[in-house]
Amino acid sequence: MGHCSWAYVNDRERHYHDTEWGVPVHDDRQMFEHLTLENLQCSLSWDLMLKKRQVFRQCFDNFEYDRIAA
Repeated sequence: MGHCSWAYVNDRERHYHDTEWGVPVHDDRQMFEHLTLENLQCSLSWDLMLKKRQVFRQCFDNFEYDRIAA
């Protein structure tokens, strides 16, 4: 598979490119995670977001939006 230029930075970005980026999402929790990470990423590197993804999952109750809303 070809890669976008940004996906050559490291294995983490290459894995994200190959398994998630551009892949349609139909699960509401997963969509909420993607949207939240996109919003938090403003002006930060995407690699930083991927590095901290587990921290964000902990902070946002694994992106369970019903729990966050409650």
